[in-house]
Amino acid sequence: MELWLIRAGSSGEYEQKFLEDGRAYLTWEELDCNLAELPSKEALLAKLEKTAPEAKLKRLQNHSSQIWPFVHVMQEGDWVILPSKRQPVVYVGRICSAYQFTPQQPGVYRHWRRVEWFGQDIPRSHFGQDLRHSFGAFMTICRIRRNHALARLQAMHAQGWKAEDIKSVLQQAACVQPSLGEDGEEDAASNLETVAKQGIIALIESRFKGHELTRLVTEILKAQGYTVWQSPEGADGGVDILAATGAMGFGGQTICVEVKSGADPVDRPTVDKLLGAMSKFNAAQGLFVAWNGFKQNVQKELASSFFRMRLWSQDDLLDALFAVYDKLDDDLKAQLPLKRVWAVVETD
Repeated sequence: MELWLIRAGSSGEYEQKFLEDGRAYLTWEELDCNLAELPSKEALLAKLEKTAPEAKLKRLQNHSSQIWPFVHVMQEGDWVILPSKRQPVVYVGRICSAYQFTPQQPGVYRHWRRVEWFGQDIPRSHFGQDLRHSFGAFMTICRIRRNHALARLQAMHAQGWKAEDIKSVLQQAACVQPSLGEDGEEDAASNLETVAKQGIIALIESRFKGHELTRLVTEILKAQGYTVWQSPEGADGGVDILAATGAMGFGGQTICVEVKSGADPVDRPTVDKLLGAMSKFNAAQGLFVAWNGFKQNVQKELASSFFRMRLWSQDDLLDALFAVYDKLDDDLKAQLPLKRVWAVVETD
């Protein structure tokens, strides 16, 4: 049995489709033939060269090294992980079919395997830092073998997806021999940007726990130009922060903000409480910040509140932080020391 990583689009645009359909799709939409009929990796590479004649050979070889396992190597019973691009959560599934080709479907959905997604909305923070690095592999599809990943996920599943602890990691390491790829190298190549972001996440989780995360959001809003009132620690009456534009906060935009730093994704009833607080405080808009994201249905069900409510999960908060970091006060930057680094993007 193997563990595979698969992504649902570069920005997670196909995640909902993967989960609702109970499938994993091969999202190379230009491939219009039954890939199982191609006799070899060389034939697959030749097909890719025809569909993208302007692409460099190295890029096409990279693509073929991901497509071929999806068609020929994955087995029924193998586990797959889908790290969400939209929430700080991970989905885990079990492959339940061979490769399938349905030519009448749109290109992105022609190539697929049936998957039972039995691990839903698992907070990314529940996994050890080393596993999170593997989940940041730069590939769209790859096999994850390092750090006894499969055995550790199986142990977490047996425990109801509780967060890993050092003891359980060591137990798995003692029971499982290291496994390497065919060329003696580990399969997953980590994305440097993802690894750097995970370091920032770990620092925030250690220094901005509980009410301190509310303080961080407050400072971000101040740096964005809002006048802000922050509730003292303890019972907050349904709102953590009040923010408004204009001199002294008497401008037209008024916002109620709720911040949750808990380990589990936030559900719809919890978000609805903020909608009620908006009426109580006469606020026109609401911002709900959930460090560990929202349940799968929340974003979809709140579409009707688009003009009144915004939902920030981990990535949204980090984007807002990076945008105003230089404007934050020195004390906060001392707690959260960051440095911007430029690097060459290697497109191939």
